[in-house]
Amino acid sequence: MSALPKLPVPRLGLAAFRGRLLVRGAFLLLIAATLSLAVVLLKEEKRRSYQNYRQNLAKTEAEIVARLRHPAGQLALLNPDMARAGVLPLRPVVLPFSAIDFDDQNKVRQAVEMAGCLVQYADGSSACAGVGNNPYAGGFLYLAGSFLSGPLVGREHGVLALYNVHRARVTLDTRGQTWQWIAPFEAQSEPDAPVHGRLTGFTGGGPELVKHSRPVREFRGWLWQSPLCADAALTAADCPRRSFFSIRLPVDVFREALFGRPRPVWPPPDLDAVRVRIEVFGPGPEEDVAHAQPIFDSNAGNPTPPFSLGDLATGLAAGETLHLRKLGAAPRDIAELHGTGEPYVPTAPWMSRLVERLQVPGFDSPIEERATISSAAGQYTVVLDGDLRGVDAGIAAVATRLSWFVGAMLLAIVLAWLAIEIGLISRIAVLTRRAAAVSHNVQDARAEAGSADQAQARIAALDVGDLRGSDELGILAGGLSDLLQRVQDDVRREHIRTQQERELWHAVGHEIMSPLQSLMVLHPDEEDASRRYIARMQQAVRVLYGTASPSEALQAAALRVEALDLNAFLMHLAANAHFAGVADVRYTPAAEPVPVRADEFPLEDAVTHILRNADRHRTPGSPITLTLELGDATAGVAIHNQGARIEPALLDRIFEYGVSDAETATGATNGERRGQGLFVAKTYMAKMGGTASARNEADGVSFILTFQRAA
Repeated sequence: MSALPKLPVPRLGLAAFRGRLLVRGAFLLLIAATLSLAVVLLKEEKRRSYQNYRQNLAKTEAEIVARLRHPAGQLALLNPDMARAGVLPLRPVVLPFSAIDFDDQNKVRQAVEMAGCLVQYADGSSACAGVGNNPYAGGFLYLAGSFLSGPLVGREHGVLALYNVHRARVTLDTRGQTWQWIAPFEAQSEPDAPVHGRLTGFTGGGPELVKHSRPVREFRGWLWQSPLCADAALTAADCPRRSFFSIRLPVDVFREALFGRPRPVWPPPDLDAVRVRIEVFGPGPEEDVAHAQPIFDSNAGNPTPPFSLGDLATGLAAGETLHLRKLGAAPRDIAELHGTGEPYVPTAPWMSRLVERLQVPGFDSPIEERATISSAAGQYTVVLDGDLRGVDAGIAAVATRLSWFVGAMLLAIVLAWLAIEIGLISRIAVLTRRAAAVSHNVQDARAEAGSADQAQARIAALDVGDLRGSDELGILAGGLSDLLQRVQDDVRREHIRTQQERELWHAVGHEIMSPLQSLMVLHPDEEDASRRYIARMQQAVRVLYGTASPSEALQAAALRVEALDLNAFLMHLAANAHFAGVADVRYTPAAEPVPVRADEFPLEDAVTHILRNADRHRTPGSPITLTLELGDATAGVAIHNQGARIEPALLDRIFEYGVSDAETATGATNGERRGQGLFVAKTYMAKMGGTASARNEADGVSFILTFQRAA
């Protein structure tokens, strides 16, 4: 089986792709909308996160300022290097008070607890050493704290041995010198009342006083013991109880630094170099006095330090920075703290870059919070710088997780698109191309009526049967396939009919040619007029012989165009017109020959058809006149008859094949008149390079034949 020809597909316009473009555009818009929605939501989330971060940063800054305005914060501001100095040995700090009312237990306790200067020990003991922030309150060192002990045993007046009483020993190291005081407890409480009494200070630190030694005048100390056991489960009389002490210690070097210059310098510049040790001893045997262990030692254990500026860093997030600056005549930075939180870790670099590029109006400038703290010791500025990188990292982490959902949505859209493209759009495209090929090639097949086999093969190649199905496109393809099958059947039938007509013409031509050949033998003389008409009949049969239709035969006829004397031709035609059944044809000859380009026999057929048409429509008894019209390059013949005029609507149609006046008059074509004569005349004139036309005259109709003049 020979392969079917590859059929050309016409170039389709934009309208043919409108449906596909609409579907594809809808999916593209859906993808763009999904991505845009994700970006918009991400941008909105970033804006909200930035706004929340700014609010949280302001809250953090407010908490820090409130903490610094508290006496504990004031203590940290006054002693910015307290954390770096360490906890042990005990060092005095500058208190946020000018002085402490050391004689009142409640006031002392409230002052040291509010100031937060107490160093807390594991057993619940505590100690605080500090100086007032007012230089005119005197160069005193305040010591306060608590410890656990049994019932306090006081010293009797005049007793020098201290081994059997409770006593406190204070050691002070500064500037390479060491001072030591021993302060035995002297009870002053009433019976059945909470135990309390004085701590009388003496110079020295031994367990026994020097005879006739006098107490230090400026040394003041008090000791109070709670009546309740430290452990609520104990009820014994000798259970451990919490005792609280308060000591005001005179320090000569502080006084010298304070009053030895024209202007007081306070606190002392070397305050952080001062070392203080507080020891409390309980009563014990005399033989163990040399090796007695204190029941409380401020330099022992691993105590918890008081609040310092460094503790503020725990409230800062990663990347945040806190600047503390003291104002005044000589401003200086006292601390710069950085957040101790977990550093941000970018989960997906591409998402982090995307989040960073999203612009959020109103958050372009660096975020910081600023406040001023006023205290008795001066003014401080607090600047908290925020870091949005951590926020971006958090947003990127959340967006990375959500990106899986966005990716799943996009994948679903793409899969739906592919399903529609493969299952619907591609079939629509194939059906559209084949339908366009059907229309285009069926028209070409009709135009190629002379090549029926090729037309049938071309239409047979238009097969859409493979697109059949139960869905809408399958039904449409099935309908188109059935329609093409009908067209193929019609072409096949037309081909058979044409073949039959061709065979009929072959038979008719053969049967006519034989008698005409015999007639030619009967009229051998070339000058015989009958021989001339027999030759014309043979030529007509040859033209029609072997063709499918007369119109095809006339269109395919080949003429021998050569120089012809039109004047002599018209004279001969007018003289012999009565032999063709047209009487009274008149022609006035020209004075000289008029050569034109024509073929004699086809020209005679064309003129004879026009003469017969004129004879049918002329007024009875009127002549048909032939008039020669000469031009520079053309020569024309006007064939005029008197009679009815041609309807204007038919002037351009009378030369068409099958158009007859009988059809116009009766509505049907006469079997003897097929509307072929004028078509033959115009066809032959066109093949000879001339024209044929008709025009209405005042008294009838004129047919004009125009020829090209020969050299």
